[in-house]
Amino acid sequence: MDTPMDWRELPLEQMIPHRGRMRLIDRVLSLDDERSVTEAIPRPDWPLHSEGSVDCLVTIELVAQTAALLEGWKRQRAGRGSASGYLVGIKSAKLLSPRLPVTFPLVTEVTRGYGLEGYAVFQGTVLSNGKVVAQVQVQTIRQEEGESSDRGVAEKE
Repeated sequence: MDTPMDWRELPLEQMIPHRGRMRLIDRVLSLDDERSVTEAIPRPDWPLHSEGSVDCLVTIELVAQTAALLEGWKRQRAGRGSASGYLVGIKSAKLLSPRLPVTFPLVTEVTRGYGLEGYAVFQGTVLSNGKVVAQVQVQTIRQEEGESSDRGVAEKE
């Protein structure tokens, strides 16, 4: 059963596992059970930053982190605590510019497509200055609590 709460009351770190310079999201703009929207302001300490711009590949990570936010929010509401992390694969990516200027914030919108147990697919769109710069679909796998990290490996007798 979901616990009534307001996402604005929770620190971002409680909903996503990213820390330090790998946490790219600066602000949550909108969040509900179906979609999450975030804002990220590119900084010189970001991965793939060089000479006043960032490589468009960073938008894939923005979609992954915004998806983690959506799932982290659901976990918090259900009383299951923070997510420990996800294995993320790129299902498809349409990157519309090789580099993005750091002049404008990047706004990322993600919706959950479908999922089963610890597997889910998310669709994301990243905007810079109101223009679409990337459309990304990621698939994620999360190890559920209580699962062994060596699952699938035969035990020694």
